[in-house]
Amino acid sequence: MESDIIEIGICLLDIQTGEITDNKGILVNPERSIISPFCTGLTTITPEMVVKDGISFKEACSVLRKEYISQKRVWASFGAYDLKQFQRQCSAMGVGFPFGPSHINVKTLFALKNKLGNEEGMAGALKMLQIPLKGTHHRGIDDAFNIAKILNWILNN
Repeated sequence: MESDIIEIGICLLDIQTGEITDNKGILVNPERSIISPFCTGLTTITPEMVVKDGISFKEACSVLRKEYISQKRVWASFGAYDLKQFQRQCSAMGVGFPFGPSHINVKTLFALKNKLGNEEGMAGALKMLQIPLKGTHHRGIDDAFNIAKILNWILNN
């Protein structure tokens, strides 16, 4: 089995005001794998959820491009895993990469900003900032919100 993206978390951050808007998750039907009990335990996403509400990876990338103008915006993730996973899956499935060239690795930026010797995980970064973790860690919709909170702190402190 190949790892498939099963949820894309979206959270728009207004860098002028710090306002977080349009926090949503796009459920994606895995096409090269199944949602295992381990994956459900980690994310709370069940096979039934993606059967009911999921769309194809190709459709999800189209939503990013059309509804979120993703190729003209800077996008952020916590670490490089999501960037690499999008690149791998787009390449393997013959889908155009939905993002432009501007990517912010919030994990590295957080470590640099705080002069840390090692990069900290998202939950650890939130704890250091005394920001409560919202929702379920590893759930795309919630991780996007939590990453936006960390990025907002970095930009304003």
